[in-house]
Amino acid sequence: MKSARDELDIVNAYEATGTYRGAAALCGTTHKTVKRVLARRVAGAEPGRQSVRRPRNTDAIRELIDRRVQETDGRISAKRLLPAARVAGFTGSARNFRRAVAAAKRRWRQRRRVYRPWTPQPGEHLLIDYGLVTVGPNRGLRQFSAVLSWSRWRFVRYCRDETLATTLRLLTECFEAVGGVPAVVLSDRMGCLKGGVVANVMVPAPAYVRLATHFGFRPDFCEAADPESKGAVEALVRYAKDDLAVPAQDWGGDLAVANAAAACWCAEVNGREHSETHAVPDERLTVERQVLRPLPRLRPALTDGVARKVDKLATVRFGSARYSVPHQLVGAQVLVGAHDDRVEITRAGALVATHPLTPPGGASIADAHYPNRAGTPRRAARPRTPDERAFLALGPAAEGWLRAAAAAGTPRLAAHVSAILTLESAHGRDALVAALDRARRFCRFTADDLRAILAAGPAAPAPQPAGAELTTCVPAVPVRSLDAYRLDRLRDVS
Repeated sequence: MKSARDELDIVNAYEATGTYRGAAALCGTTHKTVKRVLARRVAGAEPGRQSVRRPRNTDAIRELIDRRVQETDGRISAKRLLPAARVAGFTGSARNFRRAVAAAKRRWRQRRRVYRPWTPQPGEHLLIDYGLVTVGPNRGLRQFSAVLSWSRWRFVRYCRDETLATTLRLLTECFEAVGGVPAVVLSDRMGCLKGGVVANVMVPAPAYVRLATHFGFRPDFCEAADPESKGAVEALVRYAKDDLAVPAQDWGGDLAVANAAAACWCAEVNGREHSETHAVPDERLTVERQVLRPLPRLRPALTDGVARKVDKLATVRFGSARYSVPHQLVGAQVLVGAHDDRVEITRAGALVATHPLTPPGGASIADAHYPNRAGTPRRAARPRTPDERAFLALGPAAEGWLRAAAAAGTPRLAAHVSAILTLESAHGRDALVAALDRARRFCRFTADDLRAILAAGPAAPAPQPAGAELTTCVPAVPVRSLDAYRLDRLRDVS
């Protein structure tokens, strides 16, 4: 398309030469272009105005494309949208359709959001966020990061979880390190700090509100899925992980060593010039402290754990695992907290139980927390008939024989019990009890077996203890040595 200056040159050349080809030779174009320019001028078109746009095969579905791009916030792909366009009547190529979707996304981005630089004020905002170390020797640690928006003073510490108690403790430690309290603490929608959401408005957790009231700051939350509203701390999370946690030596899972390294790193980066402000954060913090709110004289009593009620099994659930406590605390409220690789359970400030950290679905049970030792559950025998009561009255030997006979699946066991009771009058109670004990050990579970044992009396062999050498009584017979069977002896005999 020729510009307005080129079109004026073509018109002047045509007025000078009077022919299309002569004007084209002077302007370095073709005679057809000269003819089109002159035709537009005669029609009254402005110089440099584009020709009439030809219709495209995507014009009929442009409204569909714009609507779907807006509904998906510009994230839908042309491949996913193409079937719907075919149904709507689009018959063009996939290449033209991809161009139309790309143009719709450009138009959406231009009117979706207009950015404006944010000018932070001293003492106003503290940005906090968590990050997870996913690579390197310290993989699995959580990184708590905080930055003052005006002075760009950084604070980094490591922990094992992102619970409310841990977050409040690290936030308090950050205020101590800063030497003051900012007006606003801005975070994303952390689950540990969230008490609820109403009409997309965050409701802070009660414990977080109490801490904010004690220190005198206002808790604030950014919009959902909007990391751009706190980009400074997002950059700090990446910077600290790449520069400190990932390439560092293995801290061996020791949080004390990790936090000591984090403190040294913070002292280093806060003592050198910041790339954006071109000032040293420590020096700017000295100025910012003059407008920060002073720390309260009394520190808040932070409960290092979560409240749990002891169930009837004398256990509490924490992290989808069960941990036992002394059975006297059934129904009481306790605090459960994770420290390094152990779980500590406290009651009224006193430690009542300590367990190793157990994976979800597991259980850590201490025998000392229960009055009796753990054993196989056993149901008591409850006689219902007169014969059953009379049989169990014989003592533990009778109950043991009954349980063993039932486990062996003895048929007509009730009839055998009634028949065994009749043997007491003939042989006596003591002999019957001894026979029942012997029958249990030799797995004899009928009334006839008991009669045979009682009939044998003292002549019955005593059972050998486990591991004893078996003694047998065999008759003596004449024997001869193996030499009698040698081949040379057999030849001599023959």
